[in-house]
Amino acid sequence: METSSLEIFPKENFIDLCLYQYGAERCESAHLFGPVRRNHFLFHYVIDGTGTLDAENRSGHSERYQIYAGQGFMIFPGQICTYYASRERPWHYCWIEFDGLKVRSTLERIGLSEDSPVYVPAFEHGGDRVLQEMRSMIDSPEGSSSFFKIAHAYLFLDALSSTAKKSEGKREGKLADYYMSETMVFIANNYDKDISVENMAANLGLNRSYFSTFFTRAIGKSPQRFLLEYRMEKAEELLLITDMDVQEVGEKVGYSNALHFSRAFRNAVGVSPSIWRKERRTQ
Repeated sequence: METSSLEIFPKENFIDLCLYQYGAERCESAHLFGPVRRNHFLFHYVIDGTGTLDAENRSGHSERYQIYAGQGFMIFPGQICTYYASRERPWHYCWIEFDGLKVRSTLERIGLSEDSPVYVPAFEHGGDRVLQEMRSMIDSPEGSSSFFKIAHAYLFLDALSSTAKKSEGKREGKLADYYMSETMVFIANNYDKDISVENMAANLGLNRSYFSTFFTRAIGKSPQRFLLEYRMEKAEELLLITDMDVQEVGEKVGYSNALHFSRAFRNAVGVSPSIWRKERRTQ
């Protein structure tokens, strides 16, 4: 296998699961990375050798984990961590950086969280499927489509879920899963309307405070932030594939005022809707 490889995934409008980069590296003795804070989820699977992960838990305290071949470790968005190869048997690993609406809740069900970031297979050679799907992305033929790689990213999550040694105390309950599923359906059906966090909570018969707490824990961001990002993703799609003017696009994603939409888009994306459309269409 290669000493080091890296591929950056092209920006695509995948919402439930989005890839950012993936690769593999055979590290030198005592090779260290960090301390660093990531914007997305980053999973490493250790093919050979050993190493150490120092990572913040949910209370902000640093914990140390020894990782061995056949195991893996997950780094979470916003979490400060450092990881380094052993001197005697430096590790060789694959990694995949990803994010998406359903990622955090999926990882919670698996048993992976800031308090429990180490993937341990439930049975001998259980990690082989995880590695296989990661290698399918890393070694994909030149010219492979984004759909090919996203498909293997879903299979990677399935392999992680079906082979991980689960901790009962780390899994989300069925009621929380139901709440999240119903909320996603509600947002998908109503993002073009003037909805609020209160509306989302009322749809489940919950008070706003409780709803916001469990939503933020499951997704890793507040419901207000999630709704904004969802609307901006939809706005980008409309700007790219239709000839609607900016006001029409804003109305389609829940903004009756074109100025408010343009301001929200600029704050979220960095440029105005019209400039964003012009830049993308000239690429």
